[in-house]
Amino acid sequence: MNMQQLMQQAQKMQRDIAGKKKVIDEMVFESEISWVKMSFNGKKELVAINIKKDQVIEGEDIEMLEDMIKGAHRECMKKIDQETESQLGQYASAMNGIL
Repeated sequence: MNMQQLMQQAQKMQRDIAGKKKVIDEMVFESEISWVKMSFNGKKELVAINIKKDQVIEGEDIEMLEDMIKGAHRECMKKIDQETESQLGQYASAMNGIL
């Protein structure tokens, strides 16, 4: 393979990665844990947080609510990471052959 072909292949890969990353960035990932529902976009930016309004939150319930928020956040981040790996992981293995 000559240098020009290699550069063309790298440019195509770069366009493919950018296109897939844009799709992921525009996706919305949701997680719901008991009283809490969170939504993030693929850029890991918080889009929405909803706390069920039928719940009465008092004293020790606050700690439980905080744990639910953390859990929902972790779950959303995991979903984003899994989608990113699913969409872009093939490029990481392809790069190993080039580098």
